Amino acid sequence: MKSFRVEQIAHAVGGRIIKRGYPDPDVLIEGVSTDTRTIRRGDIFIPLIGEKFDGHDFLQEAADKGAVAVMTQKLNIPLPDDLHTIAVDNTLKALQVLAEKYLRSFRVPVVAVTGSTGKTTTKEMISYVLRQGYLVHKTEGNYNNEIGLPLTILNMEPYHSMAVFEMGMSGFGEIRRLAEIAPPDAVVFTNIGVSHLEKLGSRENIWRAKSEILENLDYKCVVFLNEDDDILRREGKRMIEKKVPYKVVRYGTTGEPDYLAENIRVEENGVRYTLRIDGQSHIITLNIPGRHNVLNSLAAIAVGRLFGIGMEGIKRGLSNIKGGNMRLDIFNVHYYSESDFAKLPPDYESGKFDERIKVIDDAYNASPDSVKAALDVLRDMEGRRKVAILGDMLELGEDYSKEAHKEIGGYAVEAGVHVLIAVGNYSACVKEGALEKGMDERMVLTENSNKDVLSWLDENIMPGDRILVKGSRGMHMEEIVEYLRQGRMFF
Repeated sequence: MKSFRVEQIAHAVGGRIIKRGYPDPDVLIEGVSTDTRTIRRGDIFIPLIGEKFDGHDFLQEAADKGAVAVMTQKLNIPLPDDLHTIAVDNTLKALQVLAEKYLRSFRVPVVAVTGSTGKTTTKEMISYVLRQGYLVHKTEGNYNNEIGLPLTILNMEPYHSMAVFEMGMSGFGEIRRLAEIAPPDAVVFTNIGVSHLEKLGSRENIWRAKSEILENLDYKCVVFLNEDDDILRREGKRMIEKKVPYKVVRYGTTGEPDYLAENIRVEENGVRYTLRIDGQSHIITLNIPGRHNVLNSLAAIAVGRLFGIGMEGIKRGLSNIKGGNMRLDIFNVHYYSESDFAKLPPDYESGKFDERIKVIDDAYNASPDSVKAALDVLRDMEGRRKVAILGDMLELGEDYSKEAHKEIGGYAVEAGVHVLIAVGNYSACVKEGALEKGMDERMVLTENSNKDVLSWLDENIMPGDRILVKGSRGMHMEEIVEYLRQGRMFF
């Protein structure tokens, strides 16, 4: 972040200075923090108010840890002595306004990525491609909401020449506010799935909420739409027919989009396909698994070309992308002993399969679309036995959850899963769907907790297994991944 004097901060957010710091009233503010656990010396602390916390309770702690200034919307509480203090009407709005004005000072292109699933991977791919010609600042982690986006913006440095922001939401009005804070020059829609059905009720409402980002776009802006998604395909046609002021670019694997992927070859560690654009063909290679990543990469290619990155630079950027951080990270488990080979049936042929145990760590989150995509990756892996450990998909709403989990159980069978382990309140629905598709009941397990899954792994895992771990964040499936990663079950 650029350095600012307290007067500049107060003026930007429409606040008033009610206390002056001592002994240096002209000290510069070097950063912004909303969390005293990560505050750095020289920061201004902006206390936020949530359902279960109030940051104003930590003003003194922020001062003790080196904050040089604080904001407050509460004047009836004790304030730290000898610390710059700015009074505002609402600290969250002040944070957002500060970020909005800070971003304007850069005058850099802004790419916004939104959609139900695939936002983070697509954002990463776009960033890798744009790095071939720009110094890119991007969203880190899940900082894609009304708090995370402002903090992301305020971490920009003067040398950045491009911004790629992920924009998420859970209800109406949220995307509109994010687009006001960071007005985009380019917008990428990954898909319109069923995440947030619990709050919004239908995919049509999800589209309405996501499409708020389009409200203030002008002729200089470009919107990229996934042609494989039925709603985005329909809306793309409507945009073209209505002659919207912004340009519409479509990408996909079917029909006649502007960016078309054909001859897709999926392998265990990557994907290879033919890209067709402007009457020309290019071979694209990805070093991360999953057919769905073809669509993510098409969006990155299209954005890269918009901002002047040539095909060689685009290919170089895409080649640098690897899986990780609980998102389709495939790793090997080496620590099995001779006793584990004794579990194998008599007809097992040593050397027929790679005898390492391979784990697909995709535990970051889960929705019906992302679970199906992960099951597709498992299906494409060669191995003696394919095991899917699936936790509940949350935030789908009670009406749709049972149907969605049942559908996933059936899809697991279609994906060639040999052993299906369902964890959580909807595990019976997953089992029901699998049994209806003809899966052997002995191969479908319903467990109440991750601990139960670990017990099963201790007793039943075998060399050559391919194991997928997937579930919503609230299911803490990373506990299973970490257990597998450490190889504890083999000691």
